Amino acid sequence: MALINRDSKLSEIILHDPSTITVLDRFGIALGVGDTTIEEACTQHNIDVNFFVTILNTFINENYFPQQALEQFEVSEIVEYLSKTNSYYEHYILPNIERHFSFLISRAPSHNNNIIIMKQFFDEMKNELLQRINDDRDRLFPEVISNGKTLTTISEPSHTETETYTIEDKIDDLINMIVMHLKGDYDHNLGYAVIVAIFSLKKDIKQNNRIRRRILLPIYNSLTPQDE
Repeated sequence: MALINRDSKLSEIILHDPSTITVLDRFGIALGVGDTTIEEACTQHNIDVNFFVTILNTFINENYFPQQALEQFEVSEIVEYLSKTNSYYEHYILPNIERHFSFLISRAPSHNNNIIIMKQFFDEMKNELLQRINDDRDRLFPEVISNGKTLTTISEPSHTETETYTIEDKIDDLINMIVMHLKGDYDHNLGYAVIVAIFSLKKDIKQNNRIRRRILLPIYNSLTPQDE
């Protein structure tokens, strides 16, 4: 998708990429947007339009790096957005997947142990993601907030500066496991519900890891003294 701007219509953005619905929700914008433009929506919801556009472009476009725009934002804006993202994972999508898995297990024959093994693998991935969320809440976000309110010089991170996103790898492994090894008697509709929910998590994690990598970590590196 081409870069969006303040005149872009929310409906066109959503129809092109429905996963942006979760981003809009984090800004307090619900469905039923009509012909509202980004600028109109930001005015209605008291949102910084430049920040909103930057987040959406980073979410949608893999090669987008908003260096000049970043230097105009307050750190608290980015931390607040990522905190809401973490809350979405912690309180909505992870419990949703867990609930689907529990129904799938409860309605499958007791001898279908591969579903239980997949649920155990999901639990490992979930716990790793929750550990990162807790670290964000208890350490990373407070450090970023306490070290500075506005940004001065932000550079795109190198490969050595980025986090290792093992969570993405584990989600891919879980999806492959389900696609290739979910056999025997089970409720097919519940099986579909599980994998669709996991695909939704995968896409959101991947796109928001891009925001972490291109926005949060450069901020953190710019505020933290680096070794000579």
